[in-house]
Amino acid sequence: MPSATPNLPYQQTAIVVEEAGKLRVRHDVPVLSPGPLEAVVKTAAVAINPVDAKMLDYSPVPGAVHGYDFAGTIVALGSDTPAHLNIGDRVASFVHGMNSILPGVGAFAEYVTASADFILHIPDNMTFNDAASIGLGLFTAGLGVFHELRVPGSLSASHDSDLAIDERFVLVAGGSTATGTRAIQLLKLYVKIPSKLTLLLHSLKQPTNPALSYSSDGLRPIATCSKSNADLARRFGAEEVFDYSDPDCASNIRRYTGGALAYALDCVARADTTQLCYDAIGRAGGRYVTLEPFRTAITEKRALTINPSWLLALTVFGRKVDIAGEYFREAQPDDHKFARNLTVRVQELLDHGKFDTHPIKVMSGGLDGVKDGVDVIRSQSVSGQKLVYPL
Repeated sequence: MPSATPNLPYQQTAIVVEEAGKLRVRHDVPVLSPGPLEAVVKTAAVAINPVDAKMLDYSPVPGAVHGYDFAGTIVALGSDTPAHLNIGDRVASFVHGMNSILPGVGAFAEYVTASADFILHIPDNMTFNDAASIGLGLFTAGLGVFHELRVPGSLSASHDSDLAIDERFVLVAGGSTATGTRAIQLLKLYVKIPSKLTLLLHSLKQPTNPALSYSSDGLRPIATCSKSNADLARRFGAEEVFDYSDPDCASNIRRYTGGALAYALDCVARADTTQLCYDAIGRAGGRYVTLEPFRTAITEKRALTINPSWLLALTVFGRKVDIAGEYFREAQPDDHKFARNLTVRVQELLDHGKFDTHPIKVMSGGLDGVKDGVDVIRSQSVSGQKLVYPL
């Protein structure tokens, strides 16, 4: 049976879509009761993503609640929710806002009805404002790095891959974006299990020679970003950072990696970053993953050696993504299963103080401010930080 606080209201204030490019603050939006495997969260803070403006302009859903990232306190639980979730827990997550299938679900509201599968407990020393920055960037980065890019391993360290040290490079283009810092951190925290020879020696209870095993320091993330944000990318674990505006950026990356770069995650997703990544990947080729439809005029030039793909993090919910054009997706059960596992792994990192949040800029104005903030994101680039609004 679902459980809830006795004062859960029937209506709330929320930001809804009026038409393309236009939002409205309404005070009569229904508060959805939690279904199975769902929780209702009283929102304490929300964060704005570029996609909030982009999808509002590209594929609006009039009447739907908007917004993705949020943090707050659980006030109601549906049936079958995991035992570790309780009313009163401080949590963070993200939802598919402005969704034609579930128009009442969105982060820009006083109450958010969210999937329990992807709810993260917030450590005591983390503020709601910081926690609100985690959601969409985390699941985009995780899906991109481990599911689409298919780097040799996983956060659970269940993969045995005897890679030479120079074959572990992964390029994160846009390393100072919210998705970029998440990707760098996940790559750096990846722990590779020992080689088969090391495991064999261990099973025989013989001393292990360190020279026989590979480093367990994780993969070797490198990044591109502006000079002004280079220290931010390094802070999250980038081994080296390259200035994307340098005409020799790609050749500098090839030189640094010894021509062995085989993985590139493009968090900027423009034609120039696609070209940069393709120029940086070694002669043997590899995989390129981006967050938007890529330019085939660029990718087809190395079609025999580089495998490109692009992802949409909304597939993690396991439902059809009903967005116009190329963004439409049928339900992806594998993405949902992967994201559930990612949530467990990241919760462990949070519990042990090993997961940092992206820099934020705390804004004022509540939901009225959020509506204006979507226009800010549309009209100008916000570099190296996320806009967060306490509610």
